[in-house]
Amino acid sequence: MALQRRLRPSPPLVSLLPALALVPLLVVVMGDLHAGGVEQIGRFWLAALHPSLEPSLLLHQIRALQITTLTALLGWSLSSLIGLGLGVFSSTTIWLTLTGWRWPAVVVRRALAPIRAVHELIWGLLLLQIFGLNGWVAVLAIVVPYSALLARVVADQLDRHPPPALVALQCAGASPPINLLTALMPAVATTLRDHIGHRLDCALRSALLLGVFGLGGLGTELILSLQSLRFREMWPGLWLMAGLLVLVNALVRQLSARRGLMLMMLIVPMVGLLWSQGVGHDLSMPQLIGWGERPALRDLAAQLGQALTEAPWLELIAGTLMITVLAAGVAIGLPPLLRLLAPGKTAGPILRLVWMLLRLLPVPLTALLLLLTSKPTLALAALALGLHHSGVMGLVLEDGLNRSDGRHHQAMLTTGAGSRTAWLYGVLSPASERYLAYAAYRSDVILRDTAVVGLVGGAGLGWQMMEALSSFHWALVTWLIVVYAALTLTGEVVCDRLQEIR
Repeated sequence: MALQRRLRPSPPLVSLLPALALVPLLVVVMGDLHAGGVEQIGRFWLAALHPSLEPSLLLHQIRALQITTLTALLGWSLSSLIGLGLGVFSSTTIWLTLTGWRWPAVVVRRALAPIRAVHELIWGLLLLQIFGLNGWVAVLAIVVPYSALLARVVADQLDRHPPPALVALQCAGASPPINLLTALMPAVATTLRDHIGHRLDCALRSALLLGVFGLGGLGTELILSLQSLRFREMWPGLWLMAGLLVLVNALVRQLSARRGLMLMMLIVPMVGLLWSQGVGHDLSMPQLIGWGERPALRDLAAQLGQALTEAPWLELIAGTLMITVLAAGVAIGLPPLLRLLAPGKTAGPILRLVWMLLRLLPVPLTALLLLLTSKPTLALAALALGLHHSGVMGLVLEDGLNRSDGRHHQAMLTTGAGSRTAWLYGVLSPASERYLAYAAYRSDVILRDTAVVGLVGGAGLGWQMMEALSSFHWALVTWLIVVYAALTLTGEVVCDRLQEIR
């Protein structure tokens, strides 16, 4: 009987292979490179060491940072409370325990799927056209998708590992509500608390991103400074944002350890309304504007049919997927590649600082910086998106490498292996499985974020969405949201299948 062996690439090589996406991207970008833009990027990074400390500028940016923080806190608090409730209603375990039915959970999950699939930027621009410039627009742009995202996490946690105590209490004849409160909820409380704390960091970054597109706060100040090439005026705001993120993460860890996150979620809306009055931020009830007369059902159907034939769908979808694949390649492959080139211990802290700075810069700002050196192309959009997410993946990789005990690395060095070979198979290999598992999830996030860089590349669904929103072409906006949601949900399914295979 012939012995068959299935050849599979080693995990560290799989981590490095996506870096091949850098080759076509750099070829295109370098072909359009001009020296003046490179000089401007050098000025930008030098300005980080010498930011402007003008008192009036600092006071203005501190106020803008308060608006960004207020937006993020309100969005996080409301989305967490709503998401927890929707997650309970999305759980098959909850419905089966209380009623014996499964179908209500399925209905709620299906209804929430397209809501979470649409990027918060798209929600923000859509709500901006409906309600005008109002403080609640940015808050709701975070609340809507974040609530649906948290609901999925809650439902997955409740359904994934039903604790043995739940079955035991059911057999003992305990009432269903008692079963859920005493057996199920405590088993998932720690995981949900950690995830909710992480969502606050995400909400701060989303609020900054929404500001870049004109919804107020620090992001608006940063984009104005960048457009006028006043780099020294940008960096005080960026350093303030970095300090805020560090402070918030430390606060969340303390509150999570003392189980104070729920109390924080409950008091933030009340404190936020008082805070908004102190900084002069408009949180009055938004009014409908620009909605116009509602067309008759027959006219609406005709508009939808016409819009369906207007857009080059295959080209838009192909452009979106191309940006996603190339950006994911950069994000996943660049961190291990740079670590392989500099495997020493001294390189770790330096690269960690690089990853933190890349993650700190919102994607639109990274894209505009690259536009100083080259013309708008799909490759430039993919590179900007990939560099931002490489900051996230780089930090994940460094955390994984720090968990390594170093025994395999030392063993390979003692056998005479070179420093890079020893690092590749002795350090990267043990950390590769966790790194690649997170890479699958990050690829799904990158697909959603193509909406942010679509305008830079002049391609993809994101670019078409910006055009349709600016021209109030609601029929086309509807189709674009449907297609975007379908692509994102397909990406979720593919990522879930890949993780199950691993």
